[in-house]
Amino acid sequence: QVQLVESGGGLVQAGGSLRLSCAASGSIFSIDVMGWYRQAPGKQRDLVAAIFSGGITNYADSVKGRFTISRDNAKNMVYLQMNSLNPEDTAVYYCKVTSRRNDYWGQGTQVTVSS
Repeated sequence: QVQLVESGGGLVQAGGSLRLSCAASGSIFSIDVMGWYRQAPGKQRDLVAAIFSGGITNYADSVKGRFTISRDNAKNMVYLQMNSLNPEDTAVYYCKVTSRRNDYWGQGTQVTVSS
């Protein structure tokens, strides 16, 4: 079993920055993909960014140029640097890890951007 713990959410003004962290622990043999998703009230959970084991990244169009995903394989951690935040970025952000074709989710961390 894999456990994920997110941190770094909070309240920030428009134009500000936040950095989310996610630590993976447990029975981890290999992590293929690490990613961040978000879910706003009344909306579906959508991919924000993902990073593959080889370092290739993928971003939602709405965050390209503003958000940066990175990972520390030695520590089994993934980060999301969020810059130029706007109120549309307000959501619960979830960390997801894929290991041996199994998906694991964190509990989510709230990000609120005020105008």
